[in-house]
Amino acid sequence: MAAPSQPEPAVQVDSGEGSTYHRAPMSAALPDRVDVARQVQARRTYEGTLPLAAMQRLRGSLATTEGEARYHVEFGKDELGVAYLGLRVETGLPLVCQRTLDVFVQPVSIDQRLGLIADESGEAALPPGYEPLLVPDGQVGIADVIEDELILALPVVPVKPGEPLEWKDHSDEESEEKPASPFAALAGLRKNT
Repeated sequence: MAAPSQPEPAVQVDSGEGSTYHRAPMSAALPDRVDVARQVQARRTYEGTLPLAAMQRLRGSLATTEGEARYHVEFGKDELGVAYLGLRVETGLPLVCQRTLDVFVQPVSIDQRLGLIADESGEAALPPGYEPLLVPDGQVGIADVIEDELILALPVVPVKPGEPLEWKDHSDEESEEKPASPFAALAGLRKNT
């Protein structure tokens, strides 16, 4: 006769009872390129963070590459049937102030709806509030789009907020003084002869 079987012990993932999990949840890696039509049809969303150090084109404009950009990307179609990529990005970009040469963090918040178009002629059909995103091969790199939008958000001349502008316009002073005539020296010679 066989011995009565003992129930197998339940598998426990956390061995410590009541212990606190102290790590932030990991973001799923963004795929390099995605098929736009499939993403729109599935109404796919992506959410997570990207390190600023991973953005090759943006790095040259930054004082340091420390930090992350938090993103939320959503594909879909609006009530007019326009395929779009909704993009929200929050980050702080470390820049060099062009007045003081101090490093400061420029807060950046992007909330953009990009109309997905296959060729440039599709841009005219986009409703107001949409920016065009050209996807001629039907593929898009989401990380590249995030980086593009951060590059577009860079100020032309980074200036630390709150820095006083010490600018003296000398054009008013010059207009009050009469310019010396180039013939004044000749007039002096003529009187001497």
